[in-house]
Amino acid sequence: MRQSVRRVLFAAVGSTAVAMAGASLAQDSESQIPTAGEKVEGAPFEVKRDWGTFKLADRIAEKVKAGETINYVFSYQASGIPLFSPQYQLGFEMGCELGNAIYPMECASIAPVQNDPNQQVSQIEAKLATNEIDCISIEPVSSDAMTAITNRMMDEGIPVFTAGVTSRGHEFTNFTQVPMKEGTYAAETVLKWIKDNGKDDIKVFAVSGGDPTQFWAQGRMKGFHDTIMAAIPDATFVTTEENGLNTSYEPGKTFDIYRSFLTANPNVQFIQNVDIGAEHADRAIESLGLEGKVYTIGWNSSKGQLDAIEKGIQVALFDQRWPDQAAFGGPACAEFLKNGVILPNTQTLKAVTADGVEQARAELNKVLGE
Repeated sequence: MRQSVRRVLFAAVGSTAVAMAGASLAQDSESQIPTAGEKVEGAPFEVKRDWGTFKLADRIAEKVKAGETINYVFSYQASGIPLFSPQYQLGFEMGCELGNAIYPMECASIAPVQNDPNQQVSQIEAKLATNEIDCISIEPVSSDAMTAITNRMMDEGIPVFTAGVTSRGHEFTNFTQVPMKEGTYAAETVLKWIKDNGKDDIKVFAVSGGDPTQFWAQGRMKGFHDTIMAAIPDATFVTTEENGLNTSYEPGKTFDIYRSFLTANPNVQFIQNVDIGAEHADRAIESLGLEGKVYTIGWNSSKGQLDAIEKGIQVALFDQRWPDQAAFGGPACAEFLKNGVILPNTQTLKAVTADGVEQARAELNKVLGE
């Protein structure tokens, strides 16, 4: 499904434009998109990496040598997921602008409506068949879903960058969080909250998510579980990464699952949600009158979660910077093809707690254009 096609040409594409792009990013203190990276010998035409040698396809090399516009494509998981998809689409548009400030590019985003790795591959294949991809950024559904096509494109001389999900392909950069570290950081945030608020009676935990079998979900759950258990040896986990509560990604269904789970497990005191569903756990807690008895944490910024943090139901949300993930590919492709620079993974997780709600809400409104 083609989401957007934009063509923006800048008269200045040399060092002045690069400096302007860097200055623009620097003004946004929240942005984690790097403005500098590894200057690689031979890049962009021939690059040696630990997995082998990349040789830029002749048709793309000719464009670069002539300074001609390149076709940049962003392929992401899905266009119809609440919270996630609008922020990823806006990030793509930002990345197109940032990339064009460095090197002229025509941008297109493609995505299935819902997660479907086979359709995602088919969409990429369709563009490959007509030589519409000169550089690509991919957000995979899982760590291995795009490995084969990533390696194939790199073998064919098409630069590939990935974002959003830990990937095991031969891409130049995987711009994303590290799941185990995320889980550890989340647990450390909760442990600090427990200490600061005298909540030492909290001993019973549960972990959950829209798809708890995914590599990233497993890492966030395991990192959280292991860190909590190390600090609170007598803690109990009703669910762990081995049997995490599957909530789905559908708001209504997620609410019902949490409500049923809390009714069946009245001893649970703390719930970790590893994706977009924490606000529905918060609603379930309110509907059952469990405020002050059950607390949550969740990932990714949303109005519902920010409201729940203000109410004292949710301890924190963990912002993995969706817009930055979606934007990364534009400047990454431009820097590689224009300057032979490979931008690094500079993503870090940001905890939003009660004292950061106002700033997070303003930023979310800005991202959503409100």
